Amino acid sequence: MTEPRDPQRENAEREHPIPSLHTREPSEAAPGGEAAQHQPAREAIFQLAGVSVSYGDKPAVRDITFDIGNNEITALIGPSGCGKSTLIRCLNRMNDLIPSATVSGRLLYHGEDLYAKEVDAVEVRKRIGMVFQKPNPFPKSIYDNIAFGPRVLGMKGSMDDIVERALTRAAVWDEVKDRLKTNAFGMSGGQQQRLCIARCLAVEPDVILMDEPCSALDPISTGKIEDLMLELEKEYSIVIVTHNMQQAARVSDKTAFFTVELDADQKNRTGRVVEFDDTEKIFTNPGDARTEAYVTGKVG
Repeated sequence: MTEPRDPQRENAEREHPIPSLHTREPSEAAPGGEAAQHQPAREAIFQLAGVSVSYGDKPAVRDITFDIGNNEITALIGPSGCGKSTLIRCLNRMNDLIPSATVSGRLLYHGEDLYAKEVDAVEVRKRIGMVFQKPNPFPKSIYDNIAFGPRVLGMKGSMDDIVERALTRAAVWDEVKDRLKTNAFGMSGGQQQRLCIARCLAVEPDVILMDEPCSALDPISTGKIEDLMLELEKEYSIVIVTHNMQQAARVSDKTAFFTVELDADQKNRTGRVVEFDDTEKIFTNPGDARTEAYVTGKVG
């Protein structure tokens, strides 16, 4: 980013355990097959190489290899059970919270090993925020929902300014500025989801992960969230899981198409990436027949 840094963000970065997070030179793309040749020459915020996740002795996804670019929206699409949500949870180490989960392969964040022993998973989640499928506001006022994270982190500056800025950036300030002390549960579903995005933005993350953020919303609220994503892309890198292919086509720069493969016994299902490329190419000229069948609705 070429804009001057926010002092609050600088303070958070100085406390982060991953060294030289924003001073590295743009890194080379990780090997990603033919699709990698279409990627623009820009910094990769995440580099995945042979990433696999298992729950106990059952593999969930395996051999995932592609880069996620800085200040881009990357969509993960594919049928239910193909490992999209499992993979996105690897990006901020939320799978650490599942005792049976095992992550292997190489996952770099700004060139640093995200799973290195010296990296604190809690600190990772401060830097890499997440918005879930169902809005999950705290049972507090709108104001206290936004102020919660900055208070826990001891962020400097006026809390009123922090709250207003976060709600403004999430495009919900004008709708709630006169009722900040009311319970967040009184908001509509779409407003609650934007509140959760504002809560994420309040702690100045580097990346925003969205796991089907619009699946429970009406078309008008979905449109507002999509417009918000396109606006936030100017400042943040966004990874979104979506079952809505039209949504992926509308908002994302890159798309990874996942599918499900059965093992030799036809019992265990494992997610694999079939194709990763520019979104326009995925939807207009995919390189794999399985991708074409999925995006055209022949299979689903």
